[in-house]
Amino acid sequence: MTPREPASALPRPIGGVSPDSPFLLAPLAGVTDSTFRRLCREQGAAMVYSEMVSANGLYYGGGKTADLLRFHEDERPVAFQLFGKDPARMAFAAEKLEGMGNVLLDVNMGCPVPKVVKNGEGAALLRDPDLAARIVEAMVQATSKPVTAKIRAGWDAGSVNAAEMAAALEQAGAAAVAVHGRTREQYYSGKADWELIRRVKAAVGIPVIGNGDVASGADAVRMLAETGCDYVMIARGALGNPWIFADALRAYGDGAGACLEGGAADRRTTGVEARLRVMARHLTMLMEENGEYRAVREMRKHVPWYLKGVKGSADFKRRANAMSEAAELFRAIEDFARTAREEGF
Repeated sequence: MTPREPASALPRPIGGVSPDSPFLLAPLAGVTDSTFRRLCREQGAAMVYSEMVSANGLYYGGGKTADLLRFHEDERPVAFQLFGKDPARMAFAAEKLEGMGNVLLDVNMGCPVPKVVKNGEGAALLRDPDLAARIVEAMVQATSKPVTAKIRAGWDAGSVNAAEMAAALEQAGAAAVAVHGRTREQYYSGKADWELIRRVKAAVGIPVIGNGDVASGADAVRMLAETGCDYVMIARGALGNPWIFADALRAYGDGAGACLEGGAADRRTTGVEARLRVMARHLTMLMEENGEYRAVREMRKHVPWYLKGVKGSADFKRRANAMSEAAELFRAIEDFARTAREEGF
């Protein structure tokens, strides 16, 4: 299908929030910390989401929760994603976050992880649309900020209810709904059902955010064209690849590309050396944020993502996974960059 013509107008607002392009960074537990969000914003992500924040954690004042809510000015606009199952606790969380600098609150209704689902949270809410709607309604009454929700196709292949779920959430006051085109039982296997996203779009009047199987900028634009969704939420496609947002803006067209300072064309180099430079910068930023010990260990999971498919990187990735000092990892990055230059890959 031919992508739609780029529009000079901005995408539809989400409540009172007006991202400057259709391409958003998804909330990813253990990944979308402040550093990663900043890297993606630099590459053109129009809005970024925090990792999942527990409403119970906010209620009981957990220290880790405060860390998840910390962000820098250059990340704005930032959305916080909450998870929980009790409408009163979720309303408490919404009210507690009223004075924060986030622009909206999103409710996770799609996390498939057993420890979340067994508590009746995340994707478990797909089996109880009435409770999901009560949660949104309670939050809307407790905050002046837009409340949105992220759902999946359904619990399993026999209970695909995303369109009905989205309609119930709209009725409850949701300002937008994000749809991952897989069921809970699929986790991240199989193929995301983009046709389902199109059906959700036809079922509601609020903005719809498509999610699932967006591995490139071209995929993001194709999702807009094929589903008619208002926004595309990029998740695993951004791992080790913050450039995906610049690629999406270029594919979308010059009108949207102008949203990037200096133009998206300035960020086209994503060869091995460019990846390694950003990897080194990522490590530096993590150290500034969390100190060397945490930063090096956090970086271990990012290294394979940055070097996915790169010739000769297997040994580098294996060694990096055992490193505990930043100087050692920086040297390894420099050495690999030199090898890449000399061997021309």
